[in-house]
Amino acid sequence: MQLGVIGLGRMGQTVVDRTLAAGHDIVAFDLDAEAIATAADAGAEPADSIDDLVDRLGADKRIWLMVPAGEAVDVTLEELEPHLDGDDVVVDGGNSYFEDSVRRAESCPAAYLDCGTSGGPAGAELGFSLMVGGPEWAYDELTPVFDAVATGPDGHERMGSAGSGHYVKMVHNGVEYALMQAYGEGFELLHEGRYDLDLESVASVWNNGAVIRSWLLELCEEAFREEGTDLGDVADRVEGGSTGTWTVQEALEQEVPLPLIYTSLAERFGSRADDGRFSRRLANRLRYGFGRHEVPRRE
Repeated sequence: MQLGVIGLGRMGQTVVDRTLAAGHDIVAFDLDAEAIATAADAGAEPADSIDDLVDRLGADKRIWLMVPAGEAVDVTLEELEPHLDGDDVVVDGGNSYFEDSVRRAESCPAAYLDCGTSGGPAGAELGFSLMVGGPEWAYDELTPVFDAVATGPDGHERMGSAGSGHYVKMVHNGVEYALMQAYGEGFELLHEGRYDLDLESVASVWNNGAVIRSWLLELCEEAFREEGTDLGDVADRVEGGSTGTWTVQEALEQEVPLPLIYTSLAERFGSRADDGRFSRRLANRLRYGFGRHEVPRRE
């Protein structure tokens, strides 16, 4: 299959690398010339504009967008629109708001697949988890690419109609917030409690057979190994995008109680106003572990 990829940041480059490794052809474009060069070095055919990318694709165009959610997606679609028809497929692999994805699916001339993507930089080696919404025929058409980009055939699934993929990813991120908060609070009690504990050792033991073992707990172990049991100079400041807020807003609209996710979101907001919670410092470091996000440090 031939795939056009627009947006060659960390996640976009992973899409390029894994798709190429599976034997497919890539035409790649980004606003950053160095990113295009990196993709070309990996074996992709470079394009110097969106128009050029489209010209290099075949009659039935398959295009993957990995650009920042929001205006960048709409601007890219506007540039693509004159070149698209109903036989083409566009995948939005970013963290778009699900209602935006519904709107785009209705207005896009091509079949539009909203693809929630999870896995962070580790996906470069292991593959992503892909939650896809949109027409079934378009999902089936892109299955060879999804097999390549995901952890394999079990790493992706069509969730339902337009918007469902990004909806599921939104709730996934809300759950992620709550899990990080739970681990943070548990380790905070261990850190401040009765015993002088090596928290790296605790995390290691928990990760070997315990009910609460997980990749996030492996990242806790990594954090304590690299920063120390007291987390060194890691600041009590947890950044984040909009997905947690969207999850809570949707819960309010649907009248579904989500006290753990809401509290974890509130803790993130609180972390930006003071500097005192061990649990939030661990959450700060965990974001580096799974997403290689910058770690705010204490002065």
